[in-house]
Amino acid sequence: MASFTDRLKELRKEKNLKQTDMATYLGFNIRTYQDYEYGNVIPNALMLIKLAEYFSVSVDFLLGLSDTRERHS
Repeated sequence: MASFTDRLKELRKEKNLKQTDMATYLGFNIRTYQDYEYGNVIPNALMLIKLAEYFSVSVDFLLGLSDTRERHS
């Protein structure tokens, strides 16, 4: 399965977004967001939830623990 960094980059590119777009959405500077994509920093639980909601995927999918994108209620 894919890693968190792979999934984050894949989801961003699917939406045709740049790293700067994501940094702005999350209220970060570009370097902080890049640290997520490069695997230097793993987001906390609240940020993982925010990212999963933004991309309409499960946190498990985002973390690379599942290949199922759908979120469960």
